Amino acid sequence: MASEEELFANVDALLEEEPQLPPPPERARLREAAGVTQARLAVALKTSTQTVKNYENGRSEPKSPRLEAYQRLLEGWAAKYPAHGTASAHVPPPAPQRETPAPPTAPPEIERSTAAVASPAQLSPEPPARPPTFARPAVASRRPPLGKTTVPAADPRYPHGPLAVLDGDGSAYGVDGIVLDCPATTVPQLVEWTLEESGLGAAKLNRFGKDSDPLIVLTAAAAVNLGLPERLEGHEQRRSLRLPQDHPVVKQVTRAKWQLTQRGFGPWARIYRKAQGRDRQCVQLALLSWDALDERSWPGVSEMEPADIARVLGVYARRVITPRGSTAVSGLELMTALRPPTKAVRDPGTGNWTSGHNPGSLGTEPMDPAPPEATPEHPVVVRSGWQGGFLNEEAYQWVRSVDTLSDEECLLPFAIGLDLNTAFLAAAARLTVGLSSPDHFHAPRFNPKIPGSWLVDLSPVELDPRLPSPFTPDGIRPTGPAWYQTHTVAYAQELGHDVYPIEAYLRRETGAYLDPWHDRLRNAYVDTLADLGVTKELSEVEFLAAMERHRQADPALAAVLSAIKATVKGGVGKLRERPQGSHYKEGERWPALERPTWRPDIRAAVISKARVNMHRKLTNMAKMTGLFPLAVLSDCVVYPSPGDSPLDFLPYAASGKPQPGGFRLGLSPGLAKLEGVQSMLWAVELMEKGLNPARHIKGGDAVADEGE
Repeated sequence: MASEEELFANVDALLEEEPQLPPPPERARLREAAGVTQARLAVALKTSTQTVKNYENGRSEPKSPRLEAYQRLLEGWAAKYPAHGTASAHVPPPAPQRETPAPPTAPPEIERSTAAVASPAQLSPEPPARPPTFARPAVASRRPPLGKTTVPAADPRYPHGPLAVLDGDGSAYGVDGIVLDCPATTVPQLVEWTLEESGLGAAKLNRFGKDSDPLIVLTAAAAVNLGLPERLEGHEQRRSLRLPQDHPVVKQVTRAKWQLTQRGFGPWARIYRKAQGRDRQCVQLALLSWDALDERSWPGVSEMEPADIARVLGVYARRVITPRGSTAVSGLELMTALRPPTKAVRDPGTGNWTSGHNPGSLGTEPMDPAPPEATPEHPVVVRSGWQGGFLNEEAYQWVRSVDTLSDEECLLPFAIGLDLNTAFLAAAARLTVGLSSPDHFHAPRFNPKIPGSWLVDLSPVELDPRLPSPFTPDGIRPTGPAWYQTHTVAYAQELGHDVYPIEAYLRRETGAYLDPWHDRLRNAYVDTLADLGVTKELSEVEFLAAMERHRQADPALAAVLSAIKATVKGGVGKLRERPQGSHYKEGERWPALERPTWRPDIRAAVISKARVNMHRKLTNMAKMTGLFPLAVLSDCVVYPSPGDSPLDFLPYAASGKPQPGGFRLGLSPGLAKLEGVQSMLWAVELMEKGLNPARHIKGGDAVADEGE
């Protein structure tokens, strides 16, 4: 006879077993008896309609916590709607409901993801009394929802958002806390599931553009489960590594009649089939353990839990674009997404619709630059033997000579660094750039409204030696004729000097190509700062305090902010992407040249305008305060100060309002924030060593090699 201990042990073992669901046909019967559609059940379980269909035809089974929720619901239905011949209290079933789309919910964009599934109370009028326990605290985001953030209306074609993060247990974490069951065990199966069942994707950003392809982010465990190596090893930078063509996963993809782009299977892999009609078939994969998310652009994100990674990338996708690669790649892709190269036009002869040029865009064909706009290795330069010099429109890297420091300046106790918010983005606003090929002119009359490159001698322009030259990145006065972008030459004219160009390469067709790019990124930047507690309503004192603590308020949103700033700088940099790899030979074309967005002249225009904007503020500050900068590095400037706050030296009118024309504190692009505070002695010692205080003002420690 069994002992009491044995009996209890056996019962405990049964209790510890996973919940057992009724057979698939019975699941469907119970749902239909309750008058609930598959779509309505999918909304309650926070999954897709196709996944519910899979539960009911036996193709897949739910996992915890959705398993417990589904079982509880089925048990409640079984008590009310027993199978034929089973005794039960008579409860008339509710009238069948016509299937209608679920009403659009408007949860905050940064949503608490602990509520992975909904309560069955949404479906059953008499649910069991005990409270539901469906959360996954181990992976849940602990950040509170943000009431100010608005979520765009859900596209019915993509009910589950733009992306998902797949873990090693087959759970795909999407935006707004949704968790999908992914049964795929191979990469081709994952691609097909994503396109056919996941409900992932995003609508186009311009009516002439294309929808964003769904993104699946793979954790290390998910990658291994799909037959991929956990890490890519090699002598090159890991981000440039690829799987070899004979790797089993690459062969699987090929056998399933899918294709990889020329980038191959690397940290960011695009798997596609040629479009059939208007339907695109393409999925983007990002592998976390292959360094897909660069720590410099996405600080701390790779180490987050899948739900929080989905939260970060989801906010970025909604405010900027679904990531397509590095933030630099995404910045460039955003330009094209907002200014598509083509649109539908009616053929006047046949009356049929066809693809035509979209005015204001860069078109579909790559464009060769003018020789001075190119790089020394470019085929245009090598073929022509060009030796006439190149544009050198770069950001400032200038340190003031210690010989120009006055005793009064040296006796000031502090050195304060100011950083201009997304200076390149501010420069892109209402920026007129060339859209057509360059034409060559000799001895043209200068016109500040025509974008292009001008050969002109600006060496006669004399400026205060305590300020950097506005014409060169190192701030040193030019010594003879050189090539400049239109904004640089126009600024020389603004300073009161006549300019006489020797020759020029100018573009007849122009437009504000970057305007929508600027507007979208500006809104993304300002909205994300607002979610971190930095708003326009703050006073300057409150602004400085909020900026000091904003990164600690929510590390996930702080990572989004970093990614937005990296998207701006990287996108501008990609306009003149140089050849990569040790095998490149001078004069050969490299892949980036085949893009219509390889436009070094547009990059030069942005940087020229940003540098001119900086110099204009430096000049106005000297006039209004008598203060001169110690150093400038891109968008950071260091000033001597009598106090440890920017409020101690920035110019204000008698009314207390900031003086126009100088540096002004604020959160908008082009306004300033505090970068760091050090002693004046610290700054002078660096300057005497030839080091740039603006590079080190934030952290305080200087290194001998400023390239580090």
